[in-house]
Amino acid sequence: MKNMRVRRLIAVWTAKIVSTVCRLSGRQGVTLAGRIALKIDPRILADLSSMVREKIFVVCGTNGKTTTNNLLCSAIESEGKKLVCNHTGSNMLAGVAAAFVLAAGNNGKLDADYACIEIDEASTLRIFPHFKPDYMVLTNLFRDQLDRYGEIDITMDILDRAMKMAPEMTVIVNGDDALAAYLAMKSGNPYRTYGISEQVFKEQGGHEIREGRFCKNCGARLEYEFYHYSQIGKYRCPKCDFARPEIDFDASHIDMSKGLSFEVEGRRIEADYRGFYNIYNILAAYSAVRTAGLPLDKFADVLRTFNPQNGRMEQFVISGTHIVLNLAKNPAGFNQNISAVMEDEKPKDIIIVINDNAQDGTDISWLWDVDFDRFAQEDIRSITVSGIRCQDMRLRMKYVDISSEMIADVKSAIEARIRDGCGNLYVLVNYTALFSTRNILLGLQKGGKP
Repeated sequence: MKNMRVRRLIAVWTAKIVSTVCRLSGRQGVTLAGRIALKIDPRILADLSSMVREKIFVVCGTNGKTTTNNLLCSAIESEGKKLVCNHTGSNMLAGVAAAFVLAAGNNGKLDADYACIEIDEASTLRIFPHFKPDYMVLTNLFRDQLDRYGEIDITMDILDRAMKMAPEMTVIVNGDDALAAYLAMKSGNPYRTYGISEQVFKEQGGHEIREGRFCKNCGARLEYEFYHYSQIGKYRCPKCDFARPEIDFDASHIDMSKGLSFEVEGRRIEADYRGFYNIYNILAAYSAVRTAGLPLDKFADVLRTFNPQNGRMEQFVISGTHIVLNLAKNPAGFNQNISAVMEDEKPKDIIIVINDNAQDGTDISWLWDVDFDRFAQEDIRSITVSGIRCQDMRLRMKYVDISSEMIADVKSAIEARIRDGCGNLYVLVNYTALFSTRNILLGLQKGGKP
């Protein structure tokens, strides 16, 4: 026992030193710190997670994990609780271990009431042996990184196996997503649902990719009363009894004229955000906290002060140019990004950064499923393509008859649009471009000149 405590202490101290050195050198370093801690003490994640006094939440799903998890964390903190949270979005085993290790004190012990942990779907089977969550928030399931995840059935199978590893875990699921809802309903786990029962958009966006067109129970084509976007909407199977479940936390009276506004449980929720998909992120966090029995009396204050970070609609001002950085890594997410950009009726410049590193998925054929033709508007003054696969992105724009400028170096692309742009810039990046682009923007903002 004494040797185990000493090993844990060494792992905690070493991880903290590594994290500090990486941060001072301009690197993130979270994953490396977690990997080293696990190497020194393979039991450290199990030991530290067992010190959480109340409940452990995990957040899974294709899109919206980081925003939902960070908002969930802020909401629980508003109740006066102490938390562990992987705010940076490092969501594989080493990143999750780092969240606990870096939150531990120098005595090797953890002082936390709750843990809110974002987990990569494919990593659940590696993480759940270390601890069994009390709650899983399941945001949605879309096609994502085909060469890493394969088809969506593989992701669903992984999550199904993970749920069976934690049979008492309550799943808080987006009931408007036929794939996620089916998974929760068949898992045998207790589950609660959130969703939007009213039709919000008159146009059904028939051009969008629909992942869940067929019933997972019997294979028949699902019938939809309406779509919100992609396969998200109100559905039923005409051949069997599978249908959209009853919604426990139902958002109604949606208003997006000034930010986002809706009602749930008789409360009016308001947030100065853009993008319909953020209603689901807010609703997911709200539903999770309420399912855990917390009153959420200060949720309005949480939304008012919550600042999305890590490239999720993150805002910068550099030399008078207002810049929004946002992650867009798959067709469903990119189409929602486009919708959010188009909600801004002011003139704007756009930079699209596409990489094909291992974490992005080297197969970028998904770009052809994104509705880039929606960018053919007069208020979009310029489109610049950048990153490793900028030539592919320029070709994609050519096929929808939209001209673009290619500047492969991301910093040069940003500096050019700050110098000669219209003062309103959106930078849309896929996964591995996110951290480096954010660092560029932070550096330019700190320096004050491009």
